[in-house]
Amino acid sequence: MSMEEYVTKDGKRLRLGYTTGSCAAAAAKAAAWMLLTGVRRETISLVTPKGIPLALEVRDIVMEKDRVSCAIEKDSGDDPDVTGGALIYACVSRCAGNEIVIDGGTGVGRVTKRGLDQPVGAAAINSVPRKMIRENLEEIRRLADDSGGLSVIISVPLGEELAKKTFNPRLGIVGGISILGTTGIVEPMSEKALVDTIRVELNQRRAGGAEYVLLTPGNYGAEFIKSSLGIDPERAVQVSNFIGDGLDLCREMGFRGALLIGHVGKLVKLGGGMMNTHSKYGDCRMEILGAQAGAAGLSPDCIARMLECVTCDDAVRVMREESDELCRRTLDRLTERIAFHLAHRGGRVETGAVYFSKEYGILGETDNARELLKKILEG
Repeated sequence: MSMEEYVTKDGKRLRLGYTTGSCAAAAAKAAAWMLLTGVRRETISLVTPKGIPLALEVRDIVMEKDRVSCAIEKDSGDDPDVTGGALIYACVSRCAGNEIVIDGGTGVGRVTKRGLDQPVGAAAINSVPRKMIRENLEEIRRLADDSGGLSVIISVPLGEELAKKTFNPRLGIVGGISILGTTGIVEPMSEKALVDTIRVELNQRRAGGAEYVLLTPGNYGAEFIKSSLGIDPERAVQVSNFIGDGLDLCREMGFRGALLIGHVGKLVKLGGGMMNTHSKYGDCRMEILGAQAGAAGLSPDCIARMLECVTCDDAVRVMREESDELCRRTLDRLTERIAFHLAHRGGRVETGAVYFSKEYGILGETDNARELLKKILEG
């Protein structure tokens, strides 16, 4: 059953899809209903975190006395996605107590490295899909007037093969795909449309008299701006992965200065001159950090361990364990390279940056960052 919601991008009408997380939650909800009521269901309804309701066909139903298994077919809409058409299964059975226990089975990856959404050893079913599964099963228990414990196993028969076409092997997720999605909806992306949106917002700021502008890649940066700097995140223009394009637009519109605030996982790529930070253009985070760590004097063993890290937070932890001083020197070197590449792309626009991690707070800032922020707030 395909989804019939659309967006228009670059003049094209593109159909939305739904995530593996929505599929897993819907399959679990249907299986729980059939287990607790004994009534077979051929369709199941679900409201995504984005608020979009779905009515999905339930496939491959197997009803037994103490367990029910069924599947939902993944629909990626008009977004190219290797998981499109895959069957996402949920097997729900009773268990002791009154908890809802969620785990992964065949074709769902298992986390082997620190720094991901789930801890080492856990199934790669991310936080939002886990919440969706739990909330929908709690709903079914209320409807069935049943408070018993439930075990949910999510599986994807083709998951191990599909995972070879994703970043999972590089991230240390083995054995299958990840069950993902923060909104529950897959929305086809258009780079031109995104850059045009950035252009419109920057133009509004410039037309309003702003000479200096605050930029951030996305939600992490916006949250940090609010929680750590006490600044309304609406003051920042979100440039997503298009940092170079954002600076080009600032130069084109005659801004005098731009300050970029973002998570180290994005901004570290600027240290290598990558001005579009999307993973499809490359993932050189650990290589850039490792090179600066070597130049700063950290040991080859430390650098080797950094290169095995999945996240920049974890790489910082590895450096700090060897030497706080050399870690600081590494980050200072990285800041210098970020400043160099931003200045080169920014041209006559004065550029600066602040980068942070959720675990360690601010990791680096260019020499002019505080002065630029002052000018932005005064404007």
